[in-house]
Amino acid sequence: MPILGGVLSEESVQETISPSTIARGIVENVSRVIVGKTGVIEQALAALMARGHLLVEDVPGVGKTMLAKSLATSIGCQFRRIQFTPDLLPSDIAGLSVYNQATGEFEFRPGPIMSEVVLADEINRATPKTQSALLEAMEELQVTVDGATHFLQHPFVVVATQNPIEYEGTFPLPEAQLDRFLMRISIGYPDFDEEISVIDQQEQVHPIENLEAAATPADIIALQNACTDVYVDRAVREYIVGLTDATRHHRDVALGASPRASLGLFRAVRAMAILKERDYVIPDDVKDLAVPVTAHRVILSPSARMRGVRATDVITDLLNTVAVPGAAR
Repeated sequence: MPILGGVLSEESVQETISPSTIARGIVENVSRVIVGKTGVIEQALAALMARGHLLVEDVPGVGKTMLAKSLATSIGCQFRRIQFTPDLLPSDIAGLSVYNQATGEFEFRPGPIMSEVVLADEINRATPKTQSALLEAMEELQVTVDGATHFLQHPFVVVATQNPIEYEGTFPLPEAQLDRFLMRISIGYPDFDEEISVIDQQEQVHPIENLEAAATPADIIALQNACTDVYVDRAVREYIVGLTDATRHHRDVALGASPRASLGLFRAVRAMAILKERDYVIPDDVKDLAVPVTAHRVILSPSARMRGVRATDVITDLLNTVAVPGAAR
């Protein structure tokens, strides 16, 4: 555990190192693999700290899978990858009961969902029935197989990926599934110098091969608990709810964001405050996370889609029009 020093006990580490220091160390560690995308890494870690799940939507080859893998390695968590395909079954995710002839009883064989960091790669290539196998796990942190409930490990996060340009043979995620993801983010292309750095780094070996843990699962649980102590002023709370409510009255929106969006944004900004080395939330935290937390929860009207309006455009418009309560004009 490089960042935390090696000679201190776990109890003394948690007493001497602040949550912000641990969080920044994780971000810096992941940045050794995902070059030049500090903001994206912060959003991914904020989702984990807020006990949420992450949907990464971007074109092939920008590092979606590597983001999940490097994050899992950096926090010392068990990582499992599920390649979603049209023939994938729910039992391939949650597990199944197998009859043991020696004991004469059925035994539960856990599926890959019984891990701490689960990568659902190309999630929209599986059928809706298989996609729905994730709902219980993501919301209630448990799976039910043959009437028996099995609880998941902590911390637990699903990092799902999907390609926004290839729709042949895919099944778009239903709104109920999208709503389970705290954030939807994209990584984007690196700039020229960053791409040169990527080539230089991988000249001999991929940096993920030498990546070590910068924290432990216990540190992540401590970070999640620390988020509950971050102060959120009444004006910021009203700003969060005001943005969510405004989506329900926008001219281009057929169905606005639900109260789950407000709760998700509230949890996410507390995590981001820790990443910014603060114990309180400011309106800029809300502005930074409003698009990744809220945009995928908004259903546009048919006329808006025909005009090429995107959900991100709607949230950006609201950020420019909804005033922060209590702020000066």
